[in-house]
Amino acid sequence: MNAKVVAAVDLGATSGRVMLGHVGHNELTVRPVARFPNGPVRRVDGLHWDIDALYSSVLAGLAAAVRDEPQLSSIGVDSWAVDYALMAGGQMVAPPFHYRDDRTAAGVERVHAIADHAELYASNGLQFLPFNTLYQFAAEQNLADADGFLLVPDLINYWLTGRQVAEQTNASTTGLLNIATGEWDDALIEKLGYSRSLFPELVTPGTTLGPVRDELGIRADVVAVGSHDTASAVVAVPATNDDFAYISCGTWGLVGVEVNSPVLTEASRAANFTNEGGVDGRVRYLHNVMGLWLLSECVREWQQDDASVDLLELLAAASALTTAVPIFDANDPRFLAPDGMPERIAAWCTEHDVAAPQSRVEFVRSIIESLSVAFVDAVRTASDLSGKSVSVIHIVGGGSQNELLCQLVADRSGMPVLAGPVEATAIGNVLVQARAQGFVEGSLEALRSLVTTAFSPKRYLPRSR
Repeated sequence: MNAKVVAAVDLGATSGRVMLGHVGHNELTVRPVARFPNGPVRRVDGLHWDIDALYSSVLAGLAAAVRDEPQLSSIGVDSWAVDYALMAGGQMVAPPFHYRDDRTAAGVERVHAIADHAELYASNGLQFLPFNTLYQFAAEQNLADADGFLLVPDLINYWLTGRQVAEQTNASTTGLLNIATGEWDDALIEKLGYSRSLFPELVTPGTTLGPVRDELGIRADVVAVGSHDTASAVVAVPATNDDFAYISCGTWGLVGVEVNSPVLTEASRAANFTNEGGVDGRVRYLHNVMGLWLLSECVREWQQDDASVDLLELLAAASALTTAVPIFDANDPRFLAPDGMPERIAAWCTEHDVAAPQSRVEFVRSIIESLSVAFVDAVRTASDLSGKSVSVIHIVGGGSQNELLCQLVADRSGMPVLAGPVEATAIGNVLVQARAQGFVEGSLEALRSLVTTAFSPKRYLPRSR
């Protein structure tokens, strides 16, 4: 095809979107053609994703994309990490569990009885998170009934093309990929008692998986992108030099630096930093911070009691607040589960002899202040542990629109913060497809130069404190 148009399917933990990207020499634009909600559903056996509804929304979004651009060249899918569907005979055994389901605690105990975190870290380089796929497998009741598994973006790709593969950047979050070789870790898989036959063929970003199945009526190829949404977001960081840190900020805050090889020191493990696969063999050396989930959960609960609660109004009032608010540990695992977020923040404050926020505005300001502390601490630690110099922080994703957060990160770090683009994940998705199709060429740095030209970030300079 001669068209320079691709579609990015970008699935987040609270919403999804289909974006059209136009790409060429010195040309890069994206625009949404569909947005749809996403969230957990509670079934008898626990918290799941409504994957059938999500796929229906994807297909409707792609149909809208084709109506707008009949000469659509390709489609790429990205999503959150770690969650999967078990497969048997080409069919899904059960809908994917949600990573916030509490079943994973038992899986952690079972895995660590066989291999402790120090041994795991030497192999997979991952920070300890109780929902990583290897722990979910250990808690899985249906593993014996399966002949394979697919992570969420790989599942959507399979339903689009009929091809079962695992894209490498997302596979790197399972805990079952060897971070040094980039291949499934056969020794660890065997030690943990998982069948090697479950593990699909690995592919790298930029691999063409094949055309969309004829019966779906969409004439386009499907290209594997950096299917972990953070991998795609980091592609679209509008960096002009190598000395940058990134904060991909949405439901989670993924805070770190890009390096060429993993950091597997004991100091890195103790700091709970992770090494995840990036596009073009880069390593995303980062720490997961709870992110704007803290804020969105509070607002969701307040709106259940008072429909007039408005996030933008709360943020404006929080920015104008002059009284001191508590700083709490945004990384405390108590904040992982849904429901009761304001009460859990207040309980943390009480337990640490800190006066809890007294109003909704104070809660909002306390959350943003606490996130800024956690983000800046993670940037400094990433730089120290990796040896990579950092002189500027890029905030991409939805959090780049939060002016108070961006300014506080600049103030606390003493470094300029460049905010945007908001749709970094979709842009990175589009760029990897475009390069695979030959619409653009070059390294990640060349792709980022396109982003810098097309999406000028907003600059926040540190204020004296």
